[in-house]
Amino acid sequence: MLAKLVIECTKDSSADLHWVYFDGPVDAIWIENMNTVLDDNKKLCLNSGQIITLTSRMTMMFEVEDLSVASPATVSRCGMVYIEPQSLTLAPLVKSWINSVPPRIRETKSIIDKLQNLFSKYLDDTMYYMRKYLFEPVKTVDNNVCQSIFRIIDCYFSSYMENEIKKISKEELNNLESMVNQLFFFALIWSIGVTTTLEGRIKFDKWIRENFIAKIGLEFPADRLVYDYKFNVETKEWQYWRETVPEYTVDIKASYNEILVPTVDSIRMKYFVKLLVMNNKHILTPGPTGTGKSVNIAELLTYELPEEYQTLGITFSAQTSANQTQDYLDDKFEKRRKGVFGPPIGKKFVIFIDDLNMPKKEEYGAQPPLELLRQWMDYKGWYDRKDKEKPFKKIEDIIFIAAMGPPGGGRSVITPRLQRHFNIMTYTNLQDESVHTIFFTIISAFMYNFSD
Repeated sequence: MLAKLVIECTKDSSADLHWVYFDGPVDAIWIENMNTVLDDNKKLCLNSGQIITLTSRMTMMFEVEDLSVASPATVSRCGMVYIEPQSLTLAPLVKSWINSVPPRIRETKSIIDKLQNLFSKYLDDTMYYMRKYLFEPVKTVDNNVCQSIFRIIDCYFSSYMENEIKKISKEELNNLESMVNQLFFFALIWSIGVTTTLEGRIKFDKWIRENFIAKIGLEFPADRLVYDYKFNVETKEWQYWRETVPEYTVDIKASYNEILVPTVDSIRMKYFVKLLVMNNKHILTPGPTGTGKSVNIAELLTYELPEEYQTLGITFSAQTSANQTQDYLDDKFEKRRKGVFGPPIGKKFVIFIDDLNMPKKEEYGAQPPLELLRQWMDYKGWYDRKDKEKPFKKIEDIIFIAAMGPPGGGRSVITPRLQRHFNIMTYTNLQDESVHTIFFTIISAFMYNFSD
């Protein structure tokens, strides 16, 4: 692919500048072979013996996470630009996101002012508290968690997008303005506050009640943790999660392994996964083994999504390769038009990847299947390996849901460059109340046979 791109650039005799852009982790062996390209020779030597001389208008550009395996010979041949997240801060992200909300909301100054005020007052403080005092089983980066807030709020703002048929009235905007505080608070809990453990959630609950709810005078139930309530947009009230679903009764004829008792943990996680999927957002659900990640997602995908969503399932292992992953997915896609592939017209693929962090790392630290997924996240496609011309295939209408255990015991730490595309919703160990609900429901059903 590189040879093809470089040859195309050298054949172009126009005065345009050509940038050959390498986006991904550095491989020490591969990058050493680029030394003749990067130095004054500017020659690319291929295995076939062909030597391609670069023109003066061509530039090689690398975007990498780190230089941990790059040699001094490589580093000395490239100019370095280091972008430090701490210097950037979160303010530009907030400003950029506010410019992307639906036009009718953006035109309503009172809503925008409220949002800007809430972000400037509470975002940095909440992030600081989470970083300093709470433990994260899967480490996150600030801009990822900040974007998670935007995505959750976007899910509620999406119904305010106008089209030729639908117009948004002033009353609807006034109604939204009255809920901005609650929606921001709800998104804050389920983004910054959801990456920690059960013990961390108890700490976060206490802190946010003292530093947020009390300060802005938000009416919030005091009986349980802040995680135990959903904000009901219709009634504008906080509702206990268990009250949002019908009472569950066990089917007496069902076998033991078919019984799935809804708990507060499963109800709220399924709610957010469904909310985000139906708004084309990607979700990552890390958590300890046995907390119901795969079961809850499988139940949601099988029974609770509209017909236009079709499900594909992949389970990664230590031996999963990028080629296997690409071939499996390519076989499922249909050609829509030249260079564009996807599910059947009118459908969307929800791709559930279990054990996302299981693929074995290469000698130099990369996980090729994850780099393939990141290529789609960043560029909405990948190269067709089987075609002689190696064209870039654009892939539309796919949404990723991933589950994984915490790093350790064969599971790796995944690259933040992939992780940032997901909303991270950590599963914690079950609350005592959830364990009680499960056993009480099953035992009550069993005892029902002896009630006479």
